[in-house]
Amino acid sequence: MSSSRIALRALPRHLARSPHMEWAKLHSAAKFNLATSGLASLPLAELGVSLDQLEITGADIYGYDPLLKAIAGRYRVPQTSVVSAVGASMANYMALAATTEPGDEILVEHPWYEPMVSSARYLGLRVAGFERHAAKDFAIDPGDLARQLTPRTRVIVLTNLHNPSGALTPDSTLREIAAMANESGALVMVDEVYREMLYESQPQTAFHLDPERFIITNSLTKGYGLTGLRCGWVLAPPAIAERMWHIYDVHGATFGHTAELLSVIAFEKLPQISAKAKAMLDTNRALLKEVLAAHTGLLEYFWPEYGTVVFPRLRKGSADDFCDFLRKDFETSVVPGRFFDAPDHFRIGMGLSTGEVRDAVQQLGKGLEAWKKSR
Repeated sequence: MSSSRIALRALPRHLARSPHMEWAKLHSAAKFNLATSGLASLPLAELGVSLDQLEITGADIYGYDPLLKAIAGRYRVPQTSVVSAVGASMANYMALAATTEPGDEILVEHPWYEPMVSSARYLGLRVAGFERHAAKDFAIDPGDLARQLTPRTRVIVLTNLHNPSGALTPDSTLREIAAMANESGALVMVDEVYREMLYESQPQTAFHLDPERFIITNSLTKGYGLTGLRCGWVLAPPAIAERMWHIYDVHGATFGHTAELLSVIAFEKLPQISAKAKAMLDTNRALLKEVLAAHTGLLEYFWPEYGTVVFPRLRKGSADDFCDFLRKDFETSVVPGRFFDAPDHFRIGMGLSTGEVRDAVQQLGKGLEAWKKSR
């Protein structure tokens, strides 16, 4: 898309839906799966949990204190800035709900993560976009962002690592964005769920760059294979954090206590989980990189330094048709780029077990060869 202003208006509530999530739940399954952006599910046995460590029901208060302490300690933030949430998706929703009113405008990176945009439109927000150009390795251009920023902008929204490309936004750029936001009176919301895949012993977060300007969302889902725990959180200025707790009263009231207990145990074991995940992902990335490098005539792509996703552009033919072709003829699933408003691209995920990824990328290579011959 050009650098002209992208704008989507709010939708009536009865039309609320997420096409990406519908596709992921109903149509993404395939024998060879390259559509999953998170890591393979961690078996419960690897947490070393015994039944006497679990309970069904806990205290009915605002968050489970040991879990909030674990999150605050890991990211070195005050506990008053931590809000637990049911996964990163609910964290994103809560962050937007607590910082906007119907009719407000938010400024979202493009290509964008469709469920984020759908949540915003459900909340009655106007969505404008700033470009992350593939030709510039999906880096944020602060100049383009500044041109799209208006007095109506309430929140600047981005993902880091970028979903769908995997590009890492450096702190220097985030500081520039914070300065722009400060001048215009906007907040900056950063979904850092994929940043966990740097597997740092002391994970960094943009929250420390400006604790009054940044709102951070995250979870244990993508980087550690702990999807079923639905352990997400928000880091926010205390006043906004308190507002989120009250919004949560309207939507969910309480959390699943067994999942909270398991999440605390998972935080204690993250160093071991991270080491195993990183080793597997390093191997998987090498497998996919080799296949993509053999098809540069058909694909144009940026190779991210970290993470589980790559977002190639198909040089010949329709990317939607190619995704259908892969499913039908090679039983292989990738995510069509239309779900990121980039219809000439598709997203490849490489987070499943190495055996699964090895077989799937071999199928992808066969599919690319067959597609090239058919053009």
